[in-house]
Amino acid sequence: MKGVIRTVVGYSGGQEKNPTYAYIKDSTESILIEYDPDIISYEDILVEWSRMHAPDSQSWSRQYRSAIFYVDEEQKRIAEETVNTLKNNSKRKKIYTDIEPVSAFYRAEEYHQDYYRKQRG
Repeated sequence: MKGVIRTVVGYSGGQEKNPTYAYIKDSTESILIEYDPDIISYEDILVEWSRMHAPDSQSWSRQYRSAIFYVDEEQKRIAEETVNTLKNNSKRKKIYTDIEPVSAFYRAEEYHQDYYRKQRG
């Protein structure tokens, strides 16, 4: 996406320190997105996320739950509006997406980084 500087796969949303894929503990697989707000907005990123994601499917574990993390009240408001729009447009009318303040982020193991590119060869 134009304006996205880099993405990092990792773990966030938990209280226990230093999760790994094998020992994810109480964290959720997450993506840290660094972006240029002069080129792309937080809202634009969430719109793209909603196109690529199935937030109306309930997760079977905390590791794979749907979550949006925010850094301030403005991002929280945008996240809530995005989820409400999804609710209004969903046939199921139930969206399983948690909205939480950002917490510690732990970079995932290297084999998780650029996963799709690595799978395509």
